[in-house]
Amino acid sequence: MKILICGSMAYDTIMVFPDQFKNHILADKIHKLSVAFLVPEMRREFGGTAGNIAYNLQLLEGQPQIMATVGDDFAPYQAWLDQHKIDQQHITPVNGTFTAQAFITTDMDDNQITAFHPGAM
Repeated sequence: MKILICGSMAYDTIMVFPDQFKNHILADKIHKLSVAFLVPEMRREFGGTAGNIAYNLQLLEGQPQIMATVGDDFAPYQAWLDQHKIDQQHITPVNGTFTAQAFITTDMDDNQITAFHPGAM
């Protein structure tokens, strides 16, 4: 059975900060926050609610169809969907935009700082 999945398609850039944020973010200076973290470990994953649900439904031998908008940088994600035989007929590119992206940095205490760009959403 075909199932239409409406949601987001996103790139998730996941980084690990090998320390604790609390050692670098001072409570008495939080009103003037300006920090940079060296993150030697980084990976990029294919994400977004529609992408994640479709992939897992495909693993369960379902027939997912994604309905979403994507940006000009979608080609690597598209190739991955092709490789996993996930239907893309309802994915619409929006010219002049990026695909949605999340940039997630996690410290050694599992605290996270995330920036999200909605892009073509």
